[in-house]
Amino acid sequence: MDAFYASVEQRDDPSLKGRPVAVGGRPDSRGVVCAASYEARKFGVRSAIPMSRAVRLCPELVILPPNFPKYGEVSRQVFEIFRTVTPLVEPLSLDEAYLDVTENAWGEPLGVEVARRLKTQIREQTLLTASAGVAPNKFLAKIASGWNKPDGLTVISPDRIERFLQEQPVDALWGVGPKTAARLRAAGIQRLVDVRTAPEEVLQQAVGSWAGGLRRLSHGEDDRAVEPNRERKSVGSETTYAKDIAEIERVREEVAGLAEHTAKILGRKSLFARTVVLKLRYANFKTVTRSHTEDPPTRDAEGIAARALALLEKTEAGRAPVRLLGVSVHGLSGEDGEEAAEGGVSEVADAPQLDLPVK
Repeated sequence: MDAFYASVEQRDDPSLKGRPVAVGGRPDSRGVVCAASYEARKFGVRSAIPMSRAVRLCPELVILPPNFPKYGEVSRQVFEIFRTVTPLVEPLSLDEAYLDVTENAWGEPLGVEVARRLKTQIREQTLLTASAGVAPNKFLAKIASGWNKPDGLTVISPDRIERFLQEQPVDALWGVGPKTAARLRAAGIQRLVDVRTAPEEVLQQAVGSWAGGLRRLSHGEDDRAVEPNRERKSVGSETTYAKDIAEIERVREEVAGLAEHTAKILGRKSLFARTVVLKLRYANFKTVTRSHTEDPPTRDAEGIAARALALLEKTEAGRAPVRLLGVSVHGLSGEDGEEAAEGGVSEVADAPQLDLPVK
């Protein structure tokens, strides 16, 4: 989906059409941008930057608080459209998914036609636009989906893969963020295809054990299947505070509340957990985690809170101000003891002749 949260807000309030909009926290309380409209992006406003910086970049920015229940409802609409076409839908977030349409309910032989029809249905049913990438594998489709946004449709056919890869910067590789990209560029690896000939020790230093995976991706190789039921590894809650918390009793109250909320998530999803993890970030941005594992797995709120509070004693909370707290649980299982798998919306073929954005 294109600028999902911001686009939903512009759809629901006509006065926001054509205006720079950011969804997120307040600029005077350490808020960050969750989503920015394309009008705001022209000023350099992007998701994850501080809202205070966004306002400096775009003084006319309209700031709206997130409405996750509303976004979740729209997301469910979109995913229902996906599943009318294929059961092989792998959610990545509220607004993004992989679809395997090799076989589809429409009997369309070309992925590009499926993508066109899906985009049309999404627009008609939600009044929003989506961008699609069509390719032989997940890695290539992911890159293609980001081209020509908003309302884009880009196809990478098998006979055009090499040409496409030659044009990509090293940042396009799966798992290469800004810091890793900077290390790779410092070593002379500027383009995606430069990874193919890079010395093994250079890749190891930059990405560790992922070096082999990067080489495969640099050749356009990705054999991961679309997985409609992805293993859920953890659930949790965390909060960044507008003002640092110095008082230990306040910190304890917050940790207990986060633990209770996490236990409610387990209950809603009929899950149990073995491991409790406490995450804490101090005012100086140093982040620490503490964990405790025990059997049998549980979803008892009091027990999870007690374990999180015990972990808190192993930190400097009360002696050093705290800006972020989080409580999560891992080692999930269902009531039958089996490892948990999750389908549904996260909470949060080919077209031989085409390789360029298609309208």
